[in-house]
Amino acid sequence: MTPDTTQPDTTQSEPVTAETEKLREVIKRARVVLFDFDGPICRLFAGHSAEDVAKDLVEWLEAQGLRGLLTEEERGHPDPHVVLRVVNRRHPSSDLVVELEELLTQHELKAVSSAWPTAFADPLIRTWTAVGVRLAVATNNSPRVVARYLENRGLTECFAPNVYGRTQNLDHLKPHPHCLNRSLRALGAAPSAALMIGDTPSDFLAAQHAGVPFLGYARNGHKERLLRDAGAEDVVGSLEPVLRVLRGQA
Repeated sequence: MTPDTTQPDTTQSEPVTAETEKLREVIKRARVVLFDFDGPICRLFAGHSAEDVAKDLVEWLEAQGLRGLLTEEERGHPDPHVVLRVVNRRHPSSDLVVELEELLTQHELKAVSSAWPTAFADPLIRTWTAVGVRLAVATNNSPRVVARYLENRGLTECFAPNVYGRTQNLDHLKPHPHCLNRSLRALGAAPSAALMIGDTPSDFLAAQHAGVPFLGYARNGHKERLLRDAGAEDVVGSLEPVLRVLRGQA
């Protein structure tokens, strides 16, 4: 018997419709939007290896005669922020931490020239600005790095002066909500009127601590699993549906 193909397949369209409606509600509530930087706005180390940066921080420590400061596992960690956090935990507020943080900042600044813009991020940022929503960056990267990238992309005016990044007080790195709280105070916004867009569990936890609704951006399945395991409910694999909803196209 030939199957009847005249009836529309609603089993595929209904979940998408519900997801779009939920995304529409999330976006409609937001009067201010706080972006994480590396991930939702760009891939900072697309042309450089973050693992090589972490290795360089470790080698710098060893050159100072501080090889024993890190465990073997910590010396091989691919995330430079992990190395920075470990050193800060063992030598808080020291000159050593200040120098190591500056070394990381210099690596980040070099990476800006080859950073890849996240697909649909630029038009999304410009569209949100055009409809009167105020934007800020709340990141664990150096604010100097964010400022340079935004200038290169012609996006400075969409955020200025609301860029809040890593300070020398590394206890304030996300998941601490410090940079989110600074953003909210500067924008004069209640947490419930804001939306945080981030791509890591630390972004989600910082938003939770600050009382800010969260939208996860996951460019692959691994990122999505990490976000959902942390408790994030609203996660998109692309910023395109966010842009389409904002433009009234979905």
